[in-house]
Amino acid sequence: MAATIKTAHDPNTQSNYKHWLSTHITVNFDILFDQQKLAGNVVHKIKSLTSRESREILLDTRYLHVGDVKIDGKSVQWEILPAVEPYGNALKISIEEGAELGQLVEVDISVETTENCTAIQWLTPTQTSNKKHPYMFSQCQAIHARSIFPCQDTPGVKSTFDFNISSPLPVVASGVPIRSDAESASGKQLYQFRQNVPIPSYLFAVASGDIKDAPIGPHSVVVTSPDKLDECKWELENDTQKFIDAIEKIVYPYVWGQYNVLILPPSFPYGGMENPIFTFATPSIISKDRENIDVIAHELAHSWSGNLVTNASWEHFWLNEGWTVYLERRILAALHGEPYRHFSAIIGWKALSDAVEHFGQNHEFTKLVVDLKGKDPDDAFSSIPYEKGFNFLYYLETLVGKAKFDKFIPHYFTVFKGKSLDSFEFKATLLDFFAHDADASELLSTVDWDTWFYSPGLPPKPDFDTSLVDVVYTLAEKWLSLPGSSFKPDVSDIQDLTANQIVVFLEKLLLSDKPLSADSSKLLGDVYGLAKSENIEVSNLYFQVGMQSNDESVIEPTRQLLGQIGRMKFVRPLYRGLKKMNYELAVATFNEYKSFYHPICRGMVEKDLLG
Repeated sequence: MAATIKTAHDPNTQSNYKHWLSTHITVNFDILFDQQKLAGNVVHKIKSLTSRESREILLDTRYLHVGDVKIDGKSVQWEILPAVEPYGNALKISIEEGAELGQLVEVDISVETTENCTAIQWLTPTQTSNKKHPYMFSQCQAIHARSIFPCQDTPGVKSTFDFNISSPLPVVASGVPIRSDAESASGKQLYQFRQNVPIPSYLFAVASGDIKDAPIGPHSVVVTSPDKLDECKWELENDTQKFIDAIEKIVYPYVWGQYNVLILPPSFPYGGMENPIFTFATPSIISKDRENIDVIAHELAHSWSGNLVTNASWEHFWLNEGWTVYLERRILAALHGEPYRHFSAIIGWKALSDAVEHFGQNHEFTKLVVDLKGKDPDDAFSSIPYEKGFNFLYYLETLVGKAKFDKFIPHYFTVFKGKSLDSFEFKATLLDFFAHDADASELLSTVDWDTWFYSPGLPPKPDFDTSLVDVVYTLAEKWLSLPGSSFKPDVSDIQDLTANQIVVFLEKLLLSDKPLSADSSKLLGDVYGLAKSENIEVSNLYFQVGMQSNDESVIEPTRQLLGQIGRMKFVRPLYRGLKKMNYELAVATFNEYKSFYHPICRGMVEKDLLG
């Protein structure tokens, strides 16, 4: 597969990727735990896209130390340009004579990360589960790869990769493991990986620590701390291959070889990150009830939507996430029935409503296609591209009919396989596919594309099947009738409910115009034992209900949870709730735990508290 380039401009990169295209990248890094940095060099094979017109290569960097630059083995002039925030400093490399169209040059850059690197979290032994060894992991989405190595940090450019990583502890990276029995020049173990499918820079990933693996399928392993290995294996081994089998029937066969899962320490800021070969996942999915592994279905679906077919810029992020949520729910429907897809979509609608309320109905970031010129893509991150994107695709499926839309799915992923695209190319491909189907074409002519793409706020709400939520809606109404009704809560109320149904029950309480009283909130926790649930999806929502009700009994367990998990899905709403209830305590709690959080999470919570 050839490296690809998107012609539309990405406003979040300073690289001149329209003139020079990085086709292959070799990273040679030594992991220095004692200094908390990566040191080594990165080698780009870069193709000229002009005929001697461009005499400089611009690459993205941020908070990097660059030591030397060579082109085809010879030192050349280079400079770090002044910072343009939030995008960092462009590295300008001079090529006096330029290059012929299509000519490849090899650019070798010595580099070290710094203490300000936004992509890597370094953990001390005490921050890990077995407290024996240090740990490090990267998180490069959206524009953080530039703080690890100079690159064309845009999803519009894809390159193949070789990883040569030296570490005193086991390593995983976003490539297929090649060998781990060699010794590096520094005397450490050398871990090698190869990624032959071109990927964008944000999918560069590396982690190292005291980790072991166990099989969870014929082509899959789970990797995690040795003391957590058995419980992680149990959580994932029942469903991982079932997920793979289901989505291969919906799209087409998996192209990446292995599908593995790395369960990270609890400070990981996301539910999961779709790094190829090794999904990076939060330990909060290990709930000992297999109720939260929908995250794995989501990250697996990214192997097609996002990793193989990619948004050309972060302004079209819904193409990654809306498609992935859609495919995730198709997987769940294949395994659990169509009502479960609607059940999941109802949960998603609550997340979408919360995000719109947080930004405001008319905010730019509540649009499907957003304007990110001069902005940090992290600031726009929310459930909106996920859920508004899903609802758009579900609307299109309903409009033309599921049977017809099912034929479009593999076509779309074939047309753009290995490529990046924007929303307008998606539209053109959809209309072209159905151009010879008079009925579907006529129906698609009624789509108000500009409204879907550019209108802020909530889209029209679909008529979801509520069969799996009616029982919890009824239970929620009983609680909301207190204290003036005859309802007597009992633990038997929830004994036949799944954890995800309890999640919807709690979300229904949160959405009510009239919050529970503080006494009712405390009773809710006492009778159902929600504060002690090992399923964080449940306990965090109960704490949100309690804070909404000014129930002081939830304050201390909320503070404890904030010191145990760094996933932004939980951390940000909990801090917002604590901020409304007791601003000084929210700030004090954050100051106590901020070193525990990943830099991305830390920065977002700071903005939440100060906003």
